[in-house]
Amino acid sequence: MSLRSGKAVIEALQSLGHRVDEVDPRDADWRLEPKPAVAFLALHGEYGEDGQVQARLERDGVRYTGTGVRGSEVAFDKELTKNVFTEKGIPTPRWLMVNAGDAAPVGLRAPWVLKPARQGSSVGLQIVPDASQWEIALAAAGGHGSKILCEECIDGREITVGILDGKALPVVEIQPKSGTFDYHNKYTVGTTDYVCPAEFSSERTEAINCLAERAFAAVGGLDFGRVDLMLDADLNPFVL
Repeated sequence: MSLRSGKAVIEALQSLGHRVDEVDPRDADWRLEPKPAVAFLALHGEYGEDGQVQARLERDGVRYTGTGVRGSEVAFDKELTKNVFTEKGIPTPRWLMVNAGDAAPVGLRAPWVLKPARQGSSVGLQIVPDASQWEIALAAAGGHGSKILCEECIDGREITVGILDGKALPVVEIQPKSGTFDYHNKYTVGTTDYVCPAEFSSERTEAINCLAERAFAAVGGLDFGRVDLMLDADLNPFVL
């Protein structure tokens, strides 16, 4: 996915007249030579999104796009993000952290959502209807990292809000044609419909956008990003 994102960004920048050099930092000895005016990051997942590449660029004195070191660390780690949301009073599904071998939680209402705490792109996402399927789902999520977030599942509409320079872009509603918005439905053409702008009242849209901007600022987001939310049956938004 990083390579696909990078290709799209390169084409866009070149169409605007910029000179672009492509660097794939899959090897530890990668270099930016000559030193660029700015590094446009198009990396997904660990290293690219979790603050490590950002820290290296700062040590090398290279300007880069997107969120800084600490904000990247927080936004990539679901436990750190949830702690910030709790501290800032940002509505988010009830949650706790679990480990491999833990019993089904008694303090959260089923169905549950299991997510590896340090993965992106819905990697390892598991929907657990009840305790009878807990063990298998936990093992599947645990295959992508030992820290696992367990959330109460919000049954409702799924939306996402792009953020550019701190301001919300039009709300997008996500409508998978089958199942959940997992890795397959996120990256396979034709499996998901996207409605933009989402069909909400102006008041509801304003409330969603305001919450998305608050969430982005809370984790230390900079330049651009995306905030994912679920709406319950009463259209109350919860940040994921």
